[in-house]
Amino acid sequence: MYAIIQVLFLVNLEKYPMKSYSTIEQRIDILQSRIEAYKEEIAVLQAEPKSNNERIIFKFIETGSTGKTKDFVRELGIKSPRDSLYSSGDVTKLIKDGADDITPALLKIARTLASARNKNGPSC
Repeated sequence: MYAIIQVLFLVNLEKYPMKSYSTIEQRIDILQSRIEAYKEEIAVLQAEPKSNNERIIFKFIETGSTGKTKDFVRELGIKSPRDSLYSSGDVTKLIKDGADDITPALLKIARTLASARNKNGPSC
């Protein structure tokens, strides 16, 4: 759960960087826009995966780990596009390149998490 909250914060910070304001009304407007963005992200994360690729992306978002995601995919018996066992590199490639059966909003969350982990190292 902490990882999901962290992802929501990172995605929304990217969408809505810290803005200066000069009135309370402006501050309220900024905060309300962030609330709407959080609601949209939560709706994406609450949706059921519609394909195996989305299941893989959800697992990555849940664990924040390509290795743990790879293990999950192997347990499901899903083969990689190369018709072999899934590797961490296959997970990374899926996040980077995307696929037609992954919603863009879900992919954006995964990419933000992957990018944050690369820049800041592992996180809880």
